[in-house]
Amino acid sequence: MKEQSLIPAVCSGRKLQEHINESKAFAQPDSFDIWWLGQSGFLIQWNGKCILFDPYLSDSLTRKYSGTSKPHERMSEQVILPEWLDQIDIVTSSHNHTDHLDAETLIPLLAVNPAIDFVIPEANRVFVCDRIKCAIEFPIGLNDNEQITLKSFTIHGVPAAHNTIERTEKGQCKFMGFVVAFGKWTIYHSGDTLWYDEMISLLKPYNIDVAFLPINGNDPTRGVAGNLNAIEAVQIGKQLGTRVIPHHYHMFKFNTVDPDEFVKLATAEKVQFDVMKLGEHLNVR
Repeated sequence: MKEQSLIPAVCSGRKLQEHINESKAFAQPDSFDIWWLGQSGFLIQWNGKCILFDPYLSDSLTRKYSGTSKPHERMSEQVILPEWLDQIDIVTSSHNHTDHLDAETLIPLLAVNPAIDFVIPEANRVFVCDRIKCAIEFPIGLNDNEQITLKSFTIHGVPAAHNTIERTEKGQCKFMGFVVAFGKWTIYHSGDTLWYDEMISLLKPYNIDVAFLPINGNDPTRGVAGNLNAIEAVQIGKQLGTRVIPHHYHMFKFNTVDPDEFVKLATAEKVQFDVMKLGEHLNVR
């Protein structure tokens, strides 16, 4: 029986699987679809192809930290089993934290999508392959200032500050965001990041239509790396002139915020936004 205390999804399980498959089968190139799968996980469908950003679809962190001083108590229901996402063409991991690189999500996901492309920061290749038990050459690695076109999606690597822009001795970013261009649109999935000085100047030339930005903020008492807060996410949306979809809240009780603050700020600043519910579908035209 589903725990009553968990925030329910508006669409979940097999029903969500069927909806994604139907959208993919009847796709039109003049629009694209978005689903929020929780935390930083977003599924994008365009022209019959699906790209999945940073999925976390398990309870691995809740089990790992059970009984510790940092319990990861889940707030929301798991939207779908990863093995039911059998229509994915590209999946990303923006960095090595488990809610963005979860073996219990990615191993079954990769198994049911044998032709999938897996995009990661090149800096993380060895760690990633060890965690998900794949061949060392399997992931597609990017650094900032690099791009690759996969299945009609052009993916650009940009830095993320979590909490700093951390690089290897080779200068490769360990924490990244991805700007993705397809058809007439460009979207930005920031991964986990704080605001950094070059952020706006780096992103503005892409003419981003939709930005997926975290809003849970940076509270050192949580004992984890921080993110943008609602004020900063709204300011990024305003300075870029883009539609903002917030995320990274309502997953774990110790690391969340009320999205109503973001709504008030975005409304006051006249920034276009959508606050999505778990499993909710949004069609963009």
